[in-house]
Amino acid sequence: MTRLTDIVVADEVLTQACAGGEAARQAIYAAVAPATLTLIRRLVGHRVLSEDIFQDTMMTFYERLPQFRRAAPLGAWLRRIAISRCLMYLRSPWRRARLCLEPVDFGIAAEVAALVTPGYGGELIDLERALASLAPTARAVVWMYEVEGYSHQEIAREFGRSVSFSKSQLARAHARLRAWLEPEEQRHSCSLI
Repeated sequence: MTRLTDIVVADEVLTQACAGGEAARQAIYAAVAPATLTLIRRLVGHRVLSEDIFQDTMMTFYERLPQFRRAAPLGAWLRRIAISRCLMYLRSPWRRARLCLEPVDFGIAAEVAALVTPGYGGELIDLERALASLAPTARAVVWMYEVEGYSHQEIAREFGRSVSFSKSQLARAHARLRAWLEPEEQRHSCSLI
C-alpha cells in the first residue's frame, strides 16, 4: 500500500492539471485515488460512506488545485483534505443521530462484518475486523498515528483536543486491538498468580 505522502507527481503534469488539463487530472487521479480511498476507509470504517467522502474529497481537491502552492508534496496536501473531510464526518451530529437509531447487536455485529473487504486472506480480515471494532475516533487516531505518521500534537490539533486525548485514545485502542488479535493463551497477565 502506497501512502499519499510517498506519491510523486511530475511538475509538468501538475502544471497542466492546475490549468484544467483533463489528461493531467486523470493521471493525478490514477496516482492518488487508491491511497486516498484506503485512508478514508480506514478512518471512517464504512465502505459506502467512505466512497461518498472520497468523492467529496476529490471534488474539493480539484476545486482547490489551482490554489496549490507546492509548499508540500501534493499527496500531503490531499491527505490533509481527506483527513479534514473524515473528521468533519466523525464529528457530525447527523452521524451521532444515526448511531442512536441503529439496532444493538451483542454478537458479532453485522456492521463490523460488512466492513470486511471480500477477497482478502484471513489475517487481513482479522486486522480489518479488529480496526472496525474500534470506536470511530479511536480508529482515526490509530490510523493517523500508526500509518500516516502523524504526531500526537498533530492529531490533537486536527481533533481540536489536547495531546493527552490522542495518547489515551491510542493506548486504549492498542489494548483493544491486542485483545482482539492475540489468542487468550498468549496474553500476558499483570497478576502474580
